[in-house]
Amino acid sequence: MARPPLLTPPAWLTAGLRPAPAPIPWAAVLRASVALSAPLAVGMATHQTAYGALVSMGALSGVIGDTADAYRMRVFNIAVPQLFGALGVTLGTLVFGEGWVAVIVLTLIALVSGMISSIGAVASVSGLLLLLNAVVGAGLPMPDPWWKAPLLLTLGGLFVLALTLLGWPMRRAAPEREAVAATYRAVAELYEATGTDAYDEKRQAVTASLNQSYDLVLARRARQHGRASSLVRILAQLNVLIPLVEAAPAAHLRAQLFGPLSPAIPAAVRELADSVEEGRTGAPVLDLPTPERPAERAVDHALRHAAAVVLKADPDPYNVDDRLGRPAALRVRARRATRAVLFSEASWRYGLRLALCIGLAQALVSLIPVPRSYWVALTVTFVMKPDFGSVFSRAVLRAAGTAAGLLLAALVLSAVPRGWWDVPVMCVLAALIPASSAKGYAFQTAAITPVILLLSDLLNHQGFDLVLPRLYDSLIGCGIALVAGYLLWPESWHARIGDRLADAVADTAAYVGRAFGSEEDQSGRLRARRKLYRDLSTVRSEFQRALTEPPPTGARAAAWWPLVVAAERIVDATTAARIRVDHGAPAPDPAEVAAVERELRELADGLRGTDTLVEVRAELPGDENGVLAPLRQEVGAARAIAGPDLR
Repeated sequence: MARPPLLTPPAWLTAGLRPAPAPIPWAAVLRASVALSAPLAVGMATHQTAYGALVSMGALSGVIGDTADAYRMRVFNIAVPQLFGALGVTLGTLVFGEGWVAVIVLTLIALVSGMISSIGAVASVSGLLLLLNAVVGAGLPMPDPWWKAPLLLTLGGLFVLALTLLGWPMRRAAPEREAVAATYRAVAELYEATGTDAYDEKRQAVTASLNQSYDLVLARRARQHGRASSLVRILAQLNVLIPLVEAAPAAHLRAQLFGPLSPAIPAAVRELADSVEEGRTGAPVLDLPTPERPAERAVDHALRHAAAVVLKADPDPYNVDDRLGRPAALRVRARRATRAVLFSEASWRYGLRLALCIGLAQALVSLIPVPRSYWVALTVTFVMKPDFGSVFSRAVLRAAGTAAGLLLAALVLSAVPRGWWDVPVMCVLAALIPASSAKGYAFQTAAITPVILLLSDLLNHQGFDLVLPRLYDSLIGCGIALVAGYLLWPESWHARIGDRLADAVADTAAYVGRAFGSEEDQSGRLRARRKLYRDLSTVRSEFQRALTEPPPTGARAAAWWPLVVAAERIVDATTAARIRVDHGAPAPDPAEVAAVERELRELADGLRGTDTLVEVRAELPGDENGVLAPLRQEVGAARAIAGPDLR
């Protein structure tokens, strides 16, 4: 096997420079183009170019934050961060040019921004805009009086929101319905993959699709008073998919032993997906093979039940439960979030890291004789978002993306005359943002950089002279983030990914006991399984992020990766055994269940708190013809992986 050239960069360094295979969101492209260029046109027409630039800057924040699918969630995702952004620019404007006062205020804002970012996705974007706009307000001269800048920025965000809601009257429930239909199609692909090596990949796709569908539907239900028929119908169609998903591991095992399933099964699931999306009702007509084995009976029963519910004209609103649990009241969630922020070690740790980096950046540009620039702190803010990816890789990608964006900005600022030509140029540049964001962080940075530079030029009129200083500022900001936000914190380069995996394995052990216990009700077991799959999906994402870190973290994540896959396979095998028992297979001996559970807990204990994989036993005797035999094989394989030779 030929060795790669010595000068070839490592994969963890170049992973983010490859564009992700994602379709272009044309609606978002058109929306961004209008949202950022129209305010500029209005500003120039009224001879208030600076005002138009500020409205466009607020629209840019709205475009970046518009990541949800359901309309109600999009209102929340755009409106709430805009309020934090308005507060941020107000505080920044009040300390503009104030030296040490600006350093202290921005450092405190960074602490708060970092801490609230741990609450959730909307809070993370809100914390980002709070800090970003505070940095911009402290670094650029804003129009007087102080309230104009936050008002204009908020108007830009509201303009994006208005454009977003234009389709609400016609597509009120379409995003939720389309998401549920997409989940049905993902399940159809899962059944097509049973018995093949593609099964694990398709199961991960089903998990992600289920998470998205439940997030959309339950978020809407949390804001819906009463029981609207359309919402009840969507939730019933989603809930009834769970037995089909549960039967899939048993079908996979059956396909491995006896050959592929009938193609009529995935075809029937796709037909149900079309019925969900189009809102069709009527009597179900299914042409399915006669089931003979427990796994086949489980699939047949789940599919016929799903067809009956999907095609029913009016589901019983009092027979529709939330398999993941209905979201708690807003008051309860606010109290939990506040407690998590104030008493979480991780929240304080990230807040302090971000505050240190912003304090250093602001001190550098405010107090040391270098060209004054808000771009250093701006770069630090974007790089130091750990929930968006690895700090190290984001610093590298930020530098690469900024260099590409500055090259484009240099062409624009040198070749395009200032004035009305800025409007069509902004129209094109803004369209690149949503088109590039799905491709990766470096591509998003390359698209946003020329937009911000063009808007900055409309505020301070520096023209081409902006380009090179911004490149230097970006490199300085990346350097501060790498040193003060990464290298000085051992947890960054000694990530305790083993602890997260150990927790998942321990939860898997608890699920094995619950699956065959007599005290847990059916809905409790289903909720536990869904929560476990969601947690494993999170662990998988954390490991994928760790793979982009430099050694030793990246190398350790690569070594431990097979255990993540093994934990998912153990959950599948447990579910398959439970389904087979429910449809006629002999129940396992409780002692055998206890032995499997004990082995998993020992594996979790062996993984917890260690930086290298530890040697554990791989033997797990039991009934080779029993329903737990495949589960014991998966547990044995997981324990064999955790050996001393894989480090």
